[in-house]
Amino acid sequence: MYAVLDIETTGGKFNEEGITEIAIHKFDGHEVVDSFISLVNPEKDIQPFVVNLTGITNKMLVTAPKFYEVAKRIIEITEDTVLIAHNAQFDYRILRTEFRRLGYNFERKTLCTVELSQKLLPEAESYSLGKLVRSLGIPVSDRHRANGDALATIKLFKLLLSKDVDKTIIKTVIKAETLGELSPRQLDIVETLPSETGVFYMHNKDAEIILLGKSSNIKKRVNQYFTNNGNRARKIQKETRSVTFEKTGNDLIALLKENEELVRNKPKYNGYYKRKLFSFGVYASPNEFGYLQLRAEKLNNSIHQRVATFNSLVAAENFLHAIRDQFELCNKINGLSHAKTNCSKYDDSECQGACIQKEDVNTYNQRVQQVIDKYSLVDKNIAIVDKGRLLGEKSVILIKNGIFMGLGFCDLNYQINNLDILETIITPMNGNANTNHIIESYLRKRKVQKILELNA
Repeated sequence: MYAVLDIETTGGKFNEEGITEIAIHKFDGHEVVDSFISLVNPEKDIQPFVVNLTGITNKMLVTAPKFYEVAKRIIEITEDTVLIAHNAQFDYRILRTEFRRLGYNFERKTLCTVELSQKLLPEAESYSLGKLVRSLGIPVSDRHRANGDALATIKLFKLLLSKDVDKTIIKTVIKAETLGELSPRQLDIVETLPSETGVFYMHNKDAEIILLGKSSNIKKRVNQYFTNNGNRARKIQKETRSVTFEKTGNDLIALLKENEELVRNKPKYNGYYKRKLFSFGVYASPNEFGYLQLRAEKLNNSIHQRVATFNSLVAAENFLHAIRDQFELCNKINGLSHAKTNCSKYDDSECQGACIQKEDVNTYNQRVQQVIDKYSLVDKNIAIVDKGRLLGEKSVILIKNGIFMGLGFCDLNYQINNLDILETIITPMNGNANTNHIIESYLRKRKVQKILELNA
């Protein structure tokens, strides 16, 4: 017996959403034998984008029953069933969270029609419910309303059941242990975690760190570790007795702390802490005519200056294309064009002729140097300032002579501008090629509040 359900929520922070509408159809594999459909008063406001998506407004829910008033009916209709939903982990998590607020441990087995569809309909272009059912010719009405989506899920599930002629996939997907189910102890752990950016640490019974990581939503990431499947995930779930965390305020601080602490702590389930984080670089060197060329190459021990590092050759070449447009550099000099004479950009008046030695060497090289100055940390003495953990607090990353020295948090600009004070505030860390790669990669893609030049 199955219980096909769909839930609409208020939106908002992870594990803080409230249910606004629920539809459950008890399905015996052939037909619906019982149904429960209701709006629900979440006792909190609905996010504006959710109102636009579902059409459910706060006014509509004023007289709707609160969750505790429908909880018994939900327990009854889902008892001894497998919950079926499109992205079952989401709906099941929302239900368990609501029941937990009432002091009740709601547990059911689950089956996800997204996972089933990926196995049984491997050629589908999209596995979102709307696009998938349309591609299959399944009629759907009241899209993004609980009952409309639940009815569409039933029709999709019927089709999937008919396609699973051997019944082997369903037997595999309906796992002996409930997908997405947390033990009471794990629920207690997740409940204490913030939905903020930082680094988390999973400890065993001896308080040793067995896994650590960074996330822009600590609560959500740890919850995923507790609900994932696979041998490694189950070992982590079994061994974890507590989870601690540090808020960082922004992703760059979190990345640097994660990198540093992986090396220091060597957690047993983080197997990649020794690796180099990049394998390609962009190198600067003069060509036969004296023009500084920037070439994307596999990591090597070249005597030429390494300007930037990348995870792939494609990423390095994309960087060269981007700076070509920004700094009017030459494709031929940078190895992006193999033209025998001038590059195509010269014909389009987007190259000033360095490819045919028409542009002054010094003028061209000055623009290349601007690229190096902007994107490389080499020889720089700077403080990278961004938002901190609390309102009014700033995070600071200190770079001296192109080497990452450490990071810290300040409340006053005076603390940042005075190098002696700044050096006493920061937590010293090991600067190396990996830390430079983390910082340079981040600054290429994202903005920080400001970068201050310091007097060494």
